[in-house]
Amino acid sequence: MTPPPADRPGSLRPGSTPFPSGPHAATGRSVGDTGPVGRSRAVPPLPPLPSRAPVSAPDATVEASAVAPPAADAVADLPTGELTEAGEPTEARELTEARELTEAGEADIGEALDEPATTDVPVAALPETEKPVDGHGRAGRDLRAAIGVGVALVAVIIGSLVVRREAFVVLVVVAILVGVVELTRALQAGSFRAPVVPLLVGSVAMLVLAWSRGPTGLVTGFLVTALAVLLWRLGDGPAGYLHDAAAGVLVALYVPLLAGFAVLLVVPDDGVARVLALIATVVCSDVGGYAAGVLFGKHPMAPSISPKKSWEGMAGSVLACVAVGVALFTLTFHEPWWGGALFGVAIAVSATIGDLGESLIKRDLGIKDMGNLLPGHGGLMDRLDSLLPSAAVAYLLLSLFAP
Repeated sequence: MTPPPADRPGSLRPGSTPFPSGPHAATGRSVGDTGPVGRSRAVPPLPPLPSRAPVSAPDATVEASAVAPPAADAVADLPTGELTEAGEPTEARELTEARELTEAGEADIGEALDEPATTDVPVAALPETEKPVDGHGRAGRDLRAAIGVGVALVAVIIGSLVVRREAFVVLVVVAILVGVVELTRALQAGSFRAPVVPLLVGSVAMLVLAWSRGPTGLVTGFLVTALAVLLWRLGDGPAGYLHDAAAGVLVALYVPLLAGFAVLLVVPDDGVARVLALIATVVCSDVGGYAAGVLFGKHPMAPSISPKKSWEGMAGSVLACVAVGVALFTLTFHEPWWGGALFGVAIAVSATIGDLGESLIKRDLGIKDMGNLLPGHGGLMDRLDSLLPSAAVAYLLLSLFAP
C-alpha cells in the first residue's frame, strides 16, 4: 500500500521514525525534531473544538474572542498538519475560522438586501430651497422696479409717436446707440474687440437712410457700415482680425439693421398704428409667456440656454399674440382675421427667438445682463432683444397683409 503524501495531515516526514510506544508516542513526532513544540512536553489527546460565540448579523464585526489567533509563543512555524500547544491542528483551526467569517459575511449581506436603502444625511446638511425675496421674481429681479421701468418705456415710446413721427425716429437712434455700446462692451468679456466708432456712425446713417430712403437706404447703410468695420479693424494689426471683424459685423446686423425695420414701420401714413401694433403684440407675448410659464410651466424649451423658458410659456405667448393680432387686423387695419392670427403666431415666435438668441450670447460670454442702465431689467439691450427681430417680422407681414 502506497504511503500517504508527506504534506498531508497525519503523514510522516522523510527521515522521521515513528514511536509506537514510549514517551514520544503521544506527540507523533520524530526524535530529530528541534522546534519549540518538539522540545515541549507530551501533548494530550485532541480535545473537541471549543464552542464559539455566535456572530450577530447586524454587527458587521466578528467578536475577537471567537476568532482571535493563538498567542505568538503558543504556535511555532509548523508545517501543515502539525499541532498547536492547545492540541488543535493548525489547518483545521484555519478552516474553521474562515468558515465562520464567511457565514458572518453572508448574514450581513442578506440583511443588507432585505433592509431598504436609506441615506443618513443630517437635516442641517441639506440645502434649503432658495425663496424669492418679497417683491422679487424667480430670477431675483425687483418686480416693482421692472414693471415701473417697463411702463415708463412704453409711455416714452407712445409719447414720441403722439408728438411727431420724427421724434420716434430720434428716440430709436438714441436707443440704438446705447444698445451698440452695451453690446460691444459685453463682447469684450469674450475678448471680442468690435470697432466702436464705425458702428456708432454707421448706426445713425442706417436709421436716417431708412427714414428718408426706405428699405433700399437701410440695406445700403448696412453694407457701407460692414465695409467700414472691416477697414477700420485693419489698423489694429492682423492678430485676431477675423475674430473682431466678425463681431463688428454681427453688431451691425443685430442692432441697427433690425431697428431700421421699426423706422420703416412708422414711415407710412398709418405708421403710428403699425408701430403700436408691434409694441402691443410683443408686450402681450412677454406677459402671456410669463403668466403661462409661472402657472403651468413644466417642460423646458431650451434648458442649456434659458432654463426658465418652457413650452407651456411659449403656448401662452402664442395665444396672447393671436388674440391681439386678430383684434388689431379686424378693428384697426380692417383686414381678415386669419391675417391677424398669422401675425400673432409669427410675432410670438420671433420674440421668443430674439430672447433666446440674446440669452445664448450672454451665456457664451459668461454674463448675466448686457448692462445695468434699467433697474429690474439690466441693460437696454435686455429689453430690445425681443423687439428687434419682431420689428423685421412685423414690417414684412404688415406690408404683405395690410399694405
